[in-house]
Amino acid sequence: MKVRYLAVLLAGAGAVYGANDAPSRLNASADVLTEIMDSPDKGIPQDLLEKSACVIIVPGLKKGAFIVGAKYGKGFIACRKSSGVGWSAPAAVRVEGGSFGFQIGGSETDVVMLLMNRGGVKKLLSSKFTLGADASAAAGPVGRDSSAETDAQLHAEILTYSRSRGLFAGVSLQGATLRPDEDWNVELYGKGVPNDDIVLSGTAKPPAAASKLMAVLNKFSGRRG
Repeated sequence: MKVRYLAVLLAGAGAVYGANDAPSRLNASADVLTEIMDSPDKGIPQDLLEKSACVIIVPGLKKGAFIVGAKYGKGFIACRKSSGVGWSAPAAVRVEGGSFGFQIGGSETDVVMLLMNRGGVKKLLSSKFTLGADASAAAGPVGRDSSAETDAQLHAEILTYSRSRGLFAGVSLQGATLRPDEDWNVELYGKGVPNDDIVLSGTAKPPAAASKLMAVLNKFSGRRG
């Protein structure tokens, strides 16, 4: 019965995040990254962003009001081009479930994830990817540099962060699943383009709606360190 209620809740959340919201949420993703990186003492360490292979941004992930533990959000993934210079066009993703914890409070949270190993990109773009099962994940360190990294963070394939009520912190997202969002990709690219074609080839032309996000990614980390 609980599973049935969860499915209903996620379906309702999908309606809230309708396809017509894709351009506005691309802009929201750009705003999230800008605000985080403009506060270097409390944001993502610059050296870790430089080393990252991909960035996933989910603005305003929702916490279910009726079922404890239900979370749902839509966002975007962009990865470094194979040359290490510049970023791929963004591909749409959905994030569901997981023991987010929401340690810093609030029912709506911005989520940012860094994939640190390019070898894991294809797996990350699969039809279903689970943090902690398909790749090791750890709460990312916060600050001007990554000197606060623990051994777990040093070996994690994905570093995860959340921001709620203006507070930013590393947060565990164990058990969260990522899936491609085909509807938003159709809206943005005019046809059903798989996420791996958008991200891995690096040849997909970013839609006009992604211009702000692309500019922000290149501003803060145009070249992989």
